[in-house]
Amino acid sequence: MRVIGIDPGLQRTGWGVVDVEGTRIRHVANGVCRSEGSDLATRLCSLHLALTAVIAAWRPAAAAVEQTFVNKDAAGTLKLGQARGIALLVPAQAGLPVAEYAPNAVKKVVVGVGHADKVQVAHMVRMQLPGVELAGPDAADALAIALCHAHHARFRGRLAAALAGAGA
Repeated sequence: MRVIGIDPGLQRTGWGVVDVEGTRIRHVANGVCRSEGSDLATRLCSLHLALTAVIAAWRPAAAAVEQTFVNKDAAGTLKLGQARGIALLVPAQAGLPVAEYAPNAVKKVVVGVGHADKVQVAHMVRMQLPGVELAGPDAADALAIALCHAHHARFRGRLAAALAGAGA
């Protein structure tokens, strides 16, 4: 299964793609979509176009998006929410199932603690995906989101197999 993780942001939306084969997770690609334009509508449109191109190029089977946390100011939170809307819309338009994960849940799965900083997240992404060249902190966060989804999907698969074996 190919998974794309998306770390939404109005200026930079990180993305990371991994392949999951049984217990193996392999890095495929990562990068950052940068918004262009001077007004909000144009910037959101540019993010939509860029993320659509990423999904068309890498053809994931599932998407995972980080949930929004509250910023220091309400205006920033609203703008981030609008960028997050693009991050949810684009994979949905491509017909992908979209999962959402809280930032602390992603950090807990990837780092082991829910309040890890960006440096720790990037380090653990490099440890879990040896040889990966990160396109920046936003791409590292996106790969962490993809890893989180991959681990949750494997757990769900094992649970379903156990329930089927138990006759449930």
